[in-house]
Amino acid sequence: MTEPGPAERYSRARDAAQLDRSHPITAAFAASQRFTLDPFQIAGCQALEEGRSVLVAAPTGAGKTIVGEFAVHLAMREPVVGGYGDKAFYTTPMKALSNQKFRELQDVYGPDEVGLLTGDTNINGNARVVVMTTEVLRNMLYADSPALRGLRYVVMDEVHYLADRFRGAVWEEVIIHLAPSVRLVSLSATVSNAEEFGDWLDTVRGDTEVIVSETRPVPLEQHVLVRGDLLPLFDDRAGVATAQVNQELMRIRSFKGSNFDNNRRVQAANSARHAGYEASRRRPNRGMKRPVRSANVQRVERLDRPDVVELLSRSNLLPAIFFIFSRAGCDGAVQQVRRAGVRLTSQDERREIRAIVEERTRNLLEEDLAVLGYWQWLDNLERGVASHHAGLLPAFKEVVEELFQRKLVKAVFATETLALGINMPARTVVLEKLEKFNGEARVAITSGEYTQLTGRAGRRGIDVEGHAVIQWTEGLDPQAVAALASRRTYPLNSSFRPTYNMAVNLIDQFGRPRAREILESSFAQFQADRSVVGLAREVREQEESLAGYEKAMTCDRGDFAEYAGIRRELSDLEKLNRKDANASRRTRDERQRQIASLRKRMLRHACHQCPDREKHARWGERYFTLKRQIGKLRQQIEMRTGTVARIFDRVVDVLIELDYVRVADDETHTLTDAGRTMRRIYGERDLLVAESLRRGLWRDLDAPALAALACALVFEPRRDDAGPGERGLPRGPFRPAFTATLDLWQSLDDLERDHRLPGSEAPSASLAPAMHAWARGGTLDAVLSEADMAAGDFVRWTKQTIDLLDQLSLVADQPVASTARKALDAVRRGIVAYSGV
Repeated sequence: MTEPGPAERYSRARDAAQLDRSHPITAAFAASQRFTLDPFQIAGCQALEEGRSVLVAAPTGAGKTIVGEFAVHLAMREPVVGGYGDKAFYTTPMKALSNQKFRELQDVYGPDEVGLLTGDTNINGNARVVVMTTEVLRNMLYADSPALRGLRYVVMDEVHYLADRFRGAVWEEVIIHLAPSVRLVSLSATVSNAEEFGDWLDTVRGDTEVIVSETRPVPLEQHVLVRGDLLPLFDDRAGVATAQVNQELMRIRSFKGSNFDNNRRVQAANSARHAGYEASRRRPNRGMKRPVRSANVQRVERLDRPDVVELLSRSNLLPAIFFIFSRAGCDGAVQQVRRAGVRLTSQDERREIRAIVEERTRNLLEEDLAVLGYWQWLDNLERGVASHHAGLLPAFKEVVEELFQRKLVKAVFATETLALGINMPARTVVLEKLEKFNGEARVAITSGEYTQLTGRAGRRGIDVEGHAVIQWTEGLDPQAVAALASRRTYPLNSSFRPTYNMAVNLIDQFGRPRAREILESSFAQFQADRSVVGLAREVREQEESLAGYEKAMTCDRGDFAEYAGIRRELSDLEKLNRKDANASRRTRDERQRQIASLRKRMLRHACHQCPDREKHARWGERYFTLKRQIGKLRQQIEMRTGTVARIFDRVVDVLIELDYVRVADDETHTLTDAGRTMRRIYGERDLLVAESLRRGLWRDLDAPALAALACALVFEPRRDDAGPGERGLPRGPFRPAFTATLDLWQSLDDLERDHRLPGSEAPSASLAPAMHAWARGGTLDAVLSEADMAAGDFVRWTKQTIDLLDQLSLVADQPVASTARKALDAVRRGIVAYSGV
């Protein structure tokens, strides 16, 4: 990086002196960092030093986590008194992020002071600094865990996960239930409604500073790769004040490919140029400069992936992340680069890679390595290339992340999950397409997704600039790409909804009336109320217009509004009669009688004789149209007011009907034994699990069968997954227990829909045979073949199965509790047991 000049050094020294006087802790912390802190980072630290909570919204890679680390620093400054000291919890949405932050904080404070809790991992949970997934903290709050004693700061990293459809409610639960004395540090990607979210935080948590930064610490250059040329997305000619789309790209888009392809002379010329390019590609680029931006971009065809990798290598644009929106595409890209003989590493780097890989994977069983494709994976790593997606074994993903951070792996082909907060910044990000499959159809990526993906480009303190490269595809619209690149924000909308577990915990702690008040303080209701304010304002404005219309159609002869209403009703009935030609004779005769009656009333009305009746009638049409719109707005207001509390009431009604909650004569709500059991059952199927335990549906299951059934409750099959069928289910006690559980689910689903709740999807036994085989000691090769699933996916579903089995071991009666513990031990082995932490 360029050294600051004398003026800048003086300015920094002056600012540091001022900071030292007003916020000495922030000043000392800032001085200890490797980089000069940005203004938004200093502002966040100062707010915490002043005793306030803080929301920091900044672009990916801007360094907002430094504010969270300062909160940990504040907690650790206080001495331990009476065996207790101030604590800081650092929450993340993903286990991979938790593992990464755990290692980083250990490096700063030592292994004795830092713990990790991720559901399936429990390391030093009573430490003063504990990294955890957000769900773990939610469960601790409901259980009133003694580990909460002394808690002073909670960092919620990636708090924009609050919008996640499946898990977002957990963030709101934590924010609402934390003790008032806890200072909250909320770290978010740049969202367009940060102030609204900050207003809500200020309402429920008290004094909260909102700090928004839209400045990337490393500027981002946008390119489009067209047949071997990196063309700028925006026109960067001198004198252009505002970002405009490169006109050369617009000319390429308007070029008629069919005419070009049919011109043999041009084709021959292109072939010659392509041969020349291939020859030049093999010559080293000693200056390590970016490719020349040729005006004749049609001279070469679209490059294959190996050529793109080598192009970026020659242009000094590695390391790079290629985002490909499919796992098979990621693995295929690595093999494509491998087959082309691309090698991006030196001999010394290859030796270092092999040493790190062997150290990180030494706990994996020898017989499993071949099943996992270990040797080919290692060879790819030694070449400097790798894939990264959810199908990979977690240990393999962690190795890829570490090697990329050490600049040993130069090119990673990844799905978008890599963009979600993991610390893997690159010099360049390549997007091969700007659309992805969302489970139902191919859809264009959003501006928020584009920002998240390209936010990986540009390493602070290493790169002067980051680079985003969009590969040209048929039908690409440069204007649309520019729009994606220009919009840096997206809205944060609540996904909060009351669950059965939430309801019993709230009722047990606060009673039903207070529980309703708490839910009405959720961000979901806050947003709904704000929208109601806007709707109410719209109603008031339209009512003023309505009064104007009434005045405009005033008639001295009588009530023209009444006359206009008769005319409108008559017109609507006549239109209906003409349109509904297939109505029965009886219906048509009845309508004709109504039409005759209305026409007679209209002709007799005093206003019918008014000479200005047609002018008044036009105003009348507008009057009734506006009145109907006002009626619809009022319905929307009625529907939105108290939305969350109404859903809570329906959930409680189901619990009362099933005797999880009882209502005394004085309207006091208390939990039954079943309700107290449900307090400790977390997950999408809390009611089904609790009711199955109460009815004893799983009492006869052995450990493998219970593992298989727990798997059926957590597994989410693909849409096209037909399941194993009755004959493919595990033999023995599993089949009748699963059938009984399905029958129970159907009755509960009917009950929920009767209470106007959405219900749930049926449990799926698609993975149950493989989980049953794994719990019985089956080999990894056989189990993955049975599951027809990648190792990483199997490990992920197995860990979710373990989480449910762990809950059952704690809340179920015998013999289910002891069987759950045996099942847990049976499945936590081999690649599942190896956490990589």
